[in-house]
Amino acid sequence: MLNAIFRISSFLCLAAALVAGVLDMTRSIADKTLVMTPLETDWQHFSPDSLETVREALTQIHPWFWSPGFATLLSAPSWTVFALISFIFAMAVRGRRRRWQENFGA
Repeated sequence: MLNAIFRISSFLCLAAALVAGVLDMTRSIADKTLVMTPLETDWQHFSPDSLETVREALTQIHPWFWSPGFATLLSAPSWTVFALISFIFAMAVRGRRRRWQENFGA
């Protein structure tokens, strides 16, 4: 069950990474310069209330969680963050590689 949830999460994060990458590519072509939208900008555009809720929750736990920790993650391009999360989920459900001897019953 957890395998399926991780696979679906990996797929959805990969889809979000592709959408964010295509949007940045389209903006780059339109502006004739490289555009890499930070995660904070996309999150602010999509749901500003949830961003503020996360900010308050993390600063209540400890101010360090927000300032150098999460703020650094929010300054990264959206597509890289989602691609990294997708990769982590995919590695979590990755099966064990079989040695070639196991294929022959040895």
